[in-house]
Amino acid sequence: MQYVKLGSTGLDVSRICLGCMTYGLPDRGAHEWTLDEGASRPLIRQALDAGINFFDTANVYSDGTSEEIVGKALRDFARRDEIVLATKVNGRMRPGPNGAGLSRKAIMTEIDHSLTRLGTDHVDLYQIHRFDPHTPVEETMEALHDLVKAGKVRYIGASSMYAWQFSKMQYTAERHGWTTFVSMQNYYNLLYREEEREMLPLCADQGVGVLPWSPLARGRLTRDWGTVTERSAGDTFGSRLYVDGDRTVVEAVTRVADERGVPRAQVALAWLLHQDTVAAPIVGAAKPHHIQDAAAAVELRLSEKELEELQQPYVPHPIIGH
Repeated sequence: MQYVKLGSTGLDVSRICLGCMTYGLPDRGAHEWTLDEGASRPLIRQALDAGINFFDTANVYSDGTSEEIVGKALRDFARRDEIVLATKVNGRMRPGPNGAGLSRKAIMTEIDHSLTRLGTDHVDLYQIHRFDPHTPVEETMEALHDLVKAGKVRYIGASSMYAWQFSKMQYTAERHGWTTFVSMQNYYNLLYREEEREMLPLCADQGVGVLPWSPLARGRLTRDWGTVTERSAGDTFGSRLYVDGDRTVVEAVTRVADERGVPRAQVALAWLLHQDTVAAPIVGAAKPHHIQDAAAAVELRLSEKELEELQQPYVPHPIIGH
């Protein structure tokens, strides 16, 4: 495994981040395909054995049970000081007023709930789970700053939003002397490269580390176009992310992978790891070979010709994922 500084910080993270939305009770939350504790723990252990020190979850994943499963496994299998543990806030956790969002009340409430579920006294990276248009950015940024000063959070990050929104939040924090975001977790892969227009140049300029979610495009980059899986069959959100023109990109990935004699997942992840702003793709793993392929991708160096072959078929997409 290789390690890199997260953005302009001194924090070392593995080039692969284990995305933990996969782990949680199937009968809790919105995802029936998640793995329960018994099925999750061997995969978390395998990730640690592969040198992965970076784990990303969210309060809303499986109604909090992802945090519970991940927190318990990391306590059992790893030393807390050696792990970079990330979670998120914004999603709805209960009905009624103040059950979601980025108000001071919501942030202060949800960090304590997350810490309880995770079984730790601090989160290394606390991320806002997208932009909240209903709360003043000053309120959100000051609340996050106060969590850092209280020792409950080490660093803060953001996720998918427009570049102007991210810039506004960063500027607001800088203006008041508050903590700024060190990372951007956005939707970025070979099938969706709209982030290259504004967000990635902004992150490069500001020294912000990029943590792409869905780096394999929900598995579409790893299998023949049109293949239906148990997850994709019920993935209404994911069905809106792709267009028919994406087939040619998938075919390019297949050609490069076949010529290399490696799985397609390794090629798609290696392409992301070649992008200067990318610190660590967030990879979900439901099977052992998912972690094996992710770890192998770190060592896979693509030629300029291969990079061009992968990039050339891309077609513009509507802005999505926010």
